[in-house]
Amino acid sequence: MAAAGWTGTLIDWKAELARLKRFVAPALGRSETREAAGAFIDGLLSSAERKTGWMLAEEAGLERPYRIQSLLGRSSWSADHLRDHVRDYVKEALGDEGGVLVIDETGFLKKGRHSVGVGRQYSGTVGRIENCQIGVFAAYASRYGHALVDRRLYLPKDWAENEERCRKASVPDEMAFATKPAIAREMIARTLDAGLPCAWVLADALYGSDYQLRRMLEKRGQPYVLAVRSNPTLRFFEEWNLIQTDPLTMAEVFEDDQWASLTAGEGSKGPRLYDWARAPLGWDKDEGFERWLLVRRSQRAPEALAYFFAYAPQGASLAELAGAAGLRWTIEECFLRAKDDLGLDHCEARSWHGWHRHMSLVMAASAFLARLSADQRRSAFGKRDKTSPKVLSAA
Repeated sequence: MAAAGWTGTLIDWKAELARLKRFVAPALGRSETREAAGAFIDGLLSSAERKTGWMLAEEAGLERPYRIQSLLGRSSWSADHLRDHVRDYVKEALGDEGGVLVIDETGFLKKGRHSVGVGRQYSGTVGRIENCQIGVFAAYASRYGHALVDRRLYLPKDWAENEERCRKASVPDEMAFATKPAIAREMIARTLDAGLPCAWVLADALYGSDYQLRRMLEKRGQPYVLAVRSNPTLRFFEEWNLIQTDPLTMAEVFEDDQWASLTAGEGSKGPRLYDWARAPLGWDKDEGFERWLLVRRSQRAPEALAYFFAYAPQGASLAELAGAAGLRWTIEECFLRAKDDLGLDHCEARSWHGWHRHMSLVMAASAFLARLSADQRRSAFGKRDKTSPKVLSAA
């Protein structure tokens, strides 16, 4: 294959960007709003250091940021409709029967107290309590790439129960307090109902420890590999005896031959190798499915263990479970790219709808880049390999 084929030189990114704008246009209403959104996305994809109203206006050749700021504030359009269009665009670009849906949250450091949802709360992004906003996100990943497909701002209880504060930040009246796992349940159900093909749902222990989330997925017949902590109580019958244990205790009795060295995907320094083991959970079985405790052990520090509950199609191998668990990193890649390159954390809007509009527009720009990468992969690997002409001439 010629170099232009697998390097992406032949991909017409301008035409694809114009196609993205047409794809999401129905969510934006008036032509003026569509034009402003197009300029906003162009600015997000530009080399501007900060993706703020003034910077994006300058990139668009505007003297003032009024149109850009109006897009996030005063104009009339639905961020949720845009989210749905972005999700459909991602489905078209990346959709695959082996795809996974990943849930996680990320923090946005803030000064002051007026931005919606801001407060002193724990942010995993910086690993400590900070004055910040927290957003819960969903990402879709397949062999073609990965992109964000949903988002919602977490509203702490002291915000949700303060009517005056919510009114000033334009929080919808119907928006009551919801925990992060409750937000995740809503996101997952919405995404699956939209028909995004999904082999596994993945999340960290904050979400995996939520029984309601696991039960919702099991009722849908949706496989999952969800991280859990070491200490949740497990009760089940084994040969008519009630067993009470926890993941840590179960992992301690694994024999050496129960561990297998498997990769959890590619890291920055090559394959990420871990030891993996599993044990069946003796709960009632659903037809066609099995429940497992999956354990990951570091090869450099064997005392470092990670635990997962897996709800898997009957006959799924240990390698399949380990491979699925290893794909949770894809949402971190989405956050990294969206923050470093697209201004996910540059939102200046203080209102509820302003925050969700900014995030949805960044998701659209991220989906565009994912589409280009997916097209490049298909161009490079969609055809049977051919022997290089140079090799043939030398034979």
